[in-house]
Amino acid sequence: MRPLTDEETEKVFTKLASFIGDNVSMLIDRSDADYCFRNHKERVYYASENLMRQAACIAREPLLSFGTCIGKFTKTKKFHLHITALDYLAPYAKYRVWLKPNAEQQFLYGNNVLKSGVARMTEGTPTHSGIVVLSMSDVPIGFGVAAKGTMDSKRADPTAIIVLHQCDLGEYLRNESTL
Repeated sequence: MRPLTDEETEKVFTKLASFIGDNVSMLIDRSDADYCFRNHKERVYYASENLMRQAACIAREPLLSFGTCIGKFTKTKKFHLHITALDYLAPYAKYRVWLKPNAEQQFLYGNNVLKSGVARMTEGTPTHSGIVVLSMSDVPIGFGVAAKGTMDSKRADPTAIIVLHQCDLGEYLRNESTL
């Protein structure tokens, strides 16, 4: 377990900023406790300072995890968010899309979101921005990248892809051994 390097911190914050914008500072400066990001076995964990200090007492090998795994660094040093980060992305998300009930199931199976499945979308969503996907009852079910912005999606045909799938709650079942 070690602090993130400057390069790693930049990659993590850039990825988080694509979803929550300037609200990244709200993840660090919380009123309930001090929180930090730590790297352990190429995975980035978000934990309170108190929990991090307690985890530091355990040797590196037996320590499996601590806090919440936000994502991981690939072998090429790119950062990928995990579905476990959804609980921290959803409350601060800049751009959101609400899905119709029939599209929810398709998204949870790992498919992209088509225009026919979009019930509502945040106004002013730019193309290629991070977007949190919600059900009609405001339950976050995943996140992805906007393939088309708000204006482009209004003019698109019903079979056009609006949101490119990145992660969904179905991954807990599909990839439970690797999470």
